[in-house]
Amino acid sequence: MMVSIICMSRLRKPFIICLWLAFWQTAAVLVHNSIMLVGPFEALQALWSLLPSSDFWRSVAGSCGRISTGFLLAFAAGILLGSLAYTAPLLEELLEPFMLFLKAVPVASFVILALIWAGSRNLSVVIAFLVVLPVIYVNTLAGLQSTDPKLLEMAVVFRMPVWRKIRFIYLPALVPYLVSGCRIALGMSWKSGAAAEVIGLPEHSIGEHLYMAKIYLETADLFAWTLVIILVSALFERIVLFLISRLCPQRGEVTHETADL
Repeated sequence: MMVSIICMSRLRKPFIICLWLAFWQTAAVLVHNSIMLVGPFEALQALWSLLPSSDFWRSVAGSCGRISTGFLLAFAAGILLGSLAYTAPLLEELLEPFMLFLKAVPVASFVILALIWAGSRNLSVVIAFLVVLPVIYVNTLAGLQSTDPKLLEMAVVFRMPVWRKIRFIYLPALVPYLVSGCRIALGMSWKSGAAAEVIGLPEHSIGEHLYMAKIYLETADLFAWTLVIILVSALFERIVLFLISRLCPQRGEVTHETADL
């Protein structure tokens, strides 16, 4: 009984994916217009035809490098500013209007301004940075503020070194918030970064190919490049979340550390 339940839970996600693919294929058959909508098989065929091209891999690497750079810079800056705001309430008050401004301004406005400031080549770096920064900052600040005050009092009583407080008190409180923030920020960075490339058209980028597919009404290629964005974004998300999860000490480590105190 237990084995069958486990097997069903493992098969549920693939079944749901297949269900949505079947719905997509059915919609494409009903529309019966390859310019308006193509099915998953046509999209996969277009993607397969792109794989042998060196320009395909160069474009994927270029977009991945630029968008990932913007995300990582915003990730580092968000953690740094969030940590400083946690220790200095005045800085938190000063940064709050700026972060609200970044969250409220439309991405299209940022893209136009970034084209003037940074040019088309580094456009996706700037856009990904501006979109991700407030998300990471807010989650970092919320995570640090959620730290158990009793644990902090215990750390003061036992004169725990700063690095141990960070490792065994602050990080366990912060990591769940960082994971939640990264799940949101990673998707936003890739969507906004790809949109910025479609507008700025930097050479050897996914956005350039999306734009050309739109111009020449190559809907299959448009879906193929969209699948590339989804796959690369999902892979990058798994890598980032795995690395973040390694920051949090295992339960046994925390217990052992507490016993030492």
